[in-house]
Amino acid sequence: MDTSRALTLRPGSADDLPAVLGLFDGAVEWLVAQGRTGQWGTAPWSAREPAVALVEAYFAKGSPWVAELDGAVVGTVTLTDGPGSCVGPAPEPERYVHLLVSERRLAGHGIGAALLAHAAAETRRAGVSLLRVDCYAGGDGKLVDFYRSCGFRPTLAFTEGPDDWPGQVLEMRVD
Repeated sequence: MDTSRALTLRPGSADDLPAVLGLFDGAVEWLVAQGRTGQWGTAPWSAREPAVALVEAYFAKGSPWVAELDGAVVGTVTLTDGPGSCVGPAPEPERYVHLLVSERRLAGHGIGAALLAHAAAETRRAGVSLLRVDCYAGGDGKLVDFYRSCGFRPTLAFTEGPDDWPGQVLEMRVD
């Protein structure tokens, strides 16, 4: 893809679900190729019914956004009014980042950072000052570092599920 053209962001819809699931499948393939299977395992998201249902549910109840480059979906993020089941709500109004993923062939081109900057702007536009996200905190810690580089600060570590999946909540003030 020609990355010299402008990245555009637009509201997502159910029509984008196949492309978004493709982004997650590509991310899993990329992680597996690096031997980093702790975050999402080895099976493509599109082949796992719970993962497909999760994406469909967040797209239906949240505010999904997609990033496009030359008409192709190359990233996505969904905002909701609170976290999923593994993290408790904040004691104040918040927006919560879900389903952030970008095209792995374009890693390093700032797609994820652009989506997070847009999430912060949308949070501010809604009159809310707290933006939070949770992510995988295991392995080499690069995902937590990525969020830190985008202006988030770690607040709460947690484990989830029978395998004690390591997670980290991060937050950003946008006021």
